[in-house]
Amino acid sequence: MNAPTALAPAHCPAVAILGTRGIPAAHGGFETLAERLALHLASRGWRVTVYCQREVDRVAPRFETRMWRGIECIHVAVAQKGAAATLAFDAHCTRHAARHWAVCLVLGYNGAVFLPFLRLRGRKVLTNMDGIEWRRPKWSRAVRGFFWLSEWIAAWTSNRLIADHPAIADHLATRRPRGAIAMIPYGGDPVEAASTGPLDDLGLKPDGYLVSIARIEPDNNVLSIVRAFSRRRRGLRLVVVGRLDADNRYHRAVRGAASDEVLFPGAIYDRTTVQALRFHARAYLHGHTVGGTNPSLVESLWAGNAVIAHANVYNAWTAGPAQFAFHDEDGLEAAIALTLGKPDQLAPARRAARLHAARRFEWQDVLACYEAELLALAGLPATPVPTAKHGRAASSEPVP
Repeated sequence: MNAPTALAPAHCPAVAILGTRGIPAAHGGFETLAERLALHLASRGWRVTVYCQREVDRVAPRFETRMWRGIECIHVAVAQKGAAATLAFDAHCTRHAARHWAVCLVLGYNGAVFLPFLRLRGRKVLTNMDGIEWRRPKWSRAVRGFFWLSEWIAAWTSNRLIADHPAIADHLATRRPRGAIAMIPYGGDPVEAASTGPLDDLGLKPDGYLVSIARIEPDNNVLSIVRAFSRRRRGLRLVVVGRLDADNRYHRAVRGAASDEVLFPGAIYDRTTVQALRFHARAYLHGHTVGGTNPSLVESLWAGNAVIAHANVYNAWTAGPAQFAFHDEDGLEAAIALTLGKPDQLAPARRAARLHAARRFEWQDVLACYEAELLALAGLPATPVPTAKHGRAASSEPVP
């Protein structure tokens, strides 16, 4: 066993968070989770290290340490781009973390090929296994094979696995015994009010638009959403938030299918703007077909959105039974027509969204469950955590 280093004093528990682009959060659900958990643990006496990716033209130096709100952020410079940069970043983070005595929380399994090195150096590893990435149709056969193998490596290399959805826990149970799996979803914050300023900037009015916030990819059904909405004049807008690339065939198809009532503001990472778009929308459209508990869907429930979601096991559990579902493009158009033609149907769905979010997706409960898992791996006494009545830590909760 390695002796504690300066990174992890002997008198306090230590955790290193790997697998994200870093904090403060600016990109997605994993970064938000990393930021919220790091702040929570730091406030409770943990020594917290978060690895942050920094893409540069020339590496000098490789590692830079900066403190942010009591958290040690290690910025790792990589000169590569795209997927190569991510793999290089994961490799350098793993090598660095292996030299320091801390429990390692790994978010995602893209860099799973490096996890055996952490175990060989005696590190305890807790891995959030994210969604079933190798099932996404956008990937080539070779990439799917890489993700399939990475999932197996992460499943068997990690000491413990976290599933963010009961269906993901069921899937992981085909790789590892259920006793090695904890089910902990994402969290969110209530949005009780939001400025209309961001709407003004986009030429929108409260309750005068539907909104979709997602990566524009086939498995998120963005093309179907745009086509269903654009079949006829609606008298309000559809706002599709996400990056569009003129060189991407699917993105060109999405633009080509849009009527003049569809607005493409691009990718938006400003939290105030995104919150305003959710809070003031007539309804939130969610076409995801692959994955577990989607952070954007959780945040929409906390904003009190009526949700129109693709009918699958992931969305059904996350959104709850009071929202609107569709199986195909015709069903989606019918759901859109219902929300536009019968606004009285929206109030019950909006109330149910907030109640459902409070029952399943409170940050305080989510972070407490993560801390309990980390304490157990560190060999330290556990503090009280929420019971499994909300489905947070129950690896065997059935899927409806």
